[in-house]
Amino acid sequence: MGERHKFFFGSASAMLAEELQKRGLPIDRLHKSSLSAEWRREHGMAAIVDKAYEYYKAHEDEFDGMIVGSLRHPGEADRIHELGGKMIWVDADPKVRYQRITKNAHARGRAGEDDKTYEEFLAEQEREMHPVGDEATLNMSGVKEKSDIFLDNNGDYIDDFKNYSEKKLGFTVDDKI
Repeated sequence: MGERHKFFFGSASAMLAEELQKRGLPIDRLHKSSLSAEWRREHGMAAIVDKAYEYYKAHEDEFDGMIVGSLRHPGEADRIHELGGKMIWVDADPKVRYQRITKNAHARGRAGEDDKTYEEFLAEQEREMHPVGDEATLNMSGVKEKSDIFLDNNGDYIDDFKNYSEKKLGFTVDDKI
């Protein structure tokens, strides 16, 4: 959506990876999860959204809006709502998601992170859906519960998904840049 519209895209995964790299730590899901919980404990439950919003506000005149991707905590969903935004839950069948990550791991620069068995993938997904630990840990089921719009992403063609999502989100051809 960001490349077809003039939105700032704040990627939670990219923010976390950048900080892990600065610290000389592995850039994998476990370390990203740990770091995001650390940020929530230190800066509040919406730390990821707040970091993206800070950048967006400083460059607001360059964009028509903001998208923050890969949110994994209900506090982040709450902040999106406080800012007047909508939470969008994009989902696909677990087998489809697994095939995509294993097929595209090298292209996305995540070969080591995404090399896992299907059973490991499912266990990881389950861990991220339900909190394990204090209130700052991942809780994607809480994000899903707070979502306003649900998009199905089981198809094989990215352009079809982009067109489908634009229609579901209320964009028209005139909105394209």
